[in-house]
Amino acid sequence: MPVSRLSATFHTQRRGLLRHAGALAALGALDALDALVSPAHAQAARNQPAARRMPVLFIGHGSPMNALRDTAFTRQLSSWGRALPRPTAILSVSAHWLTRGDTRVGVQARPRTIHDFGGFPQALFDQQYPAPGHPALAREAAALVRQAQVAGTEEWGLDHGTWTVLKHLVPEADVPVFQLSIDYDQPAAFHLAVGRDLAALRDKGVLVLGSGNIAHNLRMTDRDSADGLMASRPWAQQFDAAAWQALAGRDDAALLDYRRLPGAAQAVATPDHYHPLLYSVGAAGPGEAVKTVFEGFQSGTISMRCLQFG
Repeated sequence: MPVSRLSATFHTQRRGLLRHAGALAALGALDALDALVSPAHAQAARNQPAARRMPVLFIGHGSPMNALRDTAFTRQLSSWGRALPRPTAILSVSAHWLTRGDTRVGVQARPRTIHDFGGFPQALFDQQYPAPGHPALAREAAALVRQAQVAGTEEWGLDHGTWTVLKHLVPEADVPVFQLSIDYDQPAAFHLAVGRDLAALRDKGVLVLGSGNIAHNLRMTDRDSADGLMASRPWAQQFDAAAWQALAGRDDAALLDYRRLPGAAQAVATPDHYHPLLYSVGAAGPGEAVKTVFEGFQSGTISMRCLQFG
C-alpha cells in the first residue's frame, strides 16, 4: 500500500479507536498502528533494554574546583560512575537550587551549565556539561510529588552541585539530567517525604542523586587545611560520624531530628547542604541498605561523604 494511503488509514483508525474503544484498548491498538507506519521505530523500541531499578546516591560535592582536580575524591567518582548501571536519566536535587514557597523541576530539552560561583579561575567558568534534559520524565516526577504542586520551569539548568560531580561520574554527558529545586521554607520532614514520592522513578531507570554536604559551614572552614580523612575541628568530625551512624542503622528519625546530633549547630548552621541528603534517604525507602563510597573532608570541615543506597 502507498505510504500516503497507509497514513490516511492510520489516522482514520485512530479516530475510530478514540471514539469507540476504551482508553487502554485504544492505546494498545495505536501502538500497533505506529509499528505499521514506522517499523524501524518499533524495532528500535523492541531493542531497548528493560529499565532496571536504579540505586540512589548522595554525593558530598565540596568545592566547584573539584570539576578540574585530580584527587582521591574525583578518581573515586570516576570509578563509581563506571561501576553503576547506566540510567535512563538522572534526577538531581542540588543544594544550590533553593526556592521559597514552592518546588520546581527543570523541563528543558537542553539545560544550560550554570556557573553559580565567583572568585575562581577562568578555566572553571569555561567548563560546560552539555547533557540533554528529559522533559517527559521531569513532568512525570512533578506529578509523583504529593506533598506540593511542582511547577515545570526552564529558568534554571544544571548548577555546580550537579555538573561538577557529573563531570567525573558521567564524563561523556550522554545521560539526560534534570533538577528538582529545594523549597527552603519547608522543614526536614517535607524533603524526606518528597524523596519518598520520587522513589517510583527508580523502577523507570532514573538515578536519584542528592548533592550537598553532610557537614558544611563556609564561615568555619580551614582553607589552608589539606584534604584528609579526618576533620580539623571536632564538631565536624562528630556530626559526620553521628549522621553516618544514623544512616548505617537506617534511623531516619535521627536524620530528621539532626539538630540533636553532636556538632549540629556548627556543621549545619544552615540546612541547604544537608537537605539533599533527605531526598536520597526518602527515595531509598525505609530499611534499604546504605554504603559509604567515599569519606573525608575538604577545607578541614566540609564532609565529602558519598553514599549509595541499593
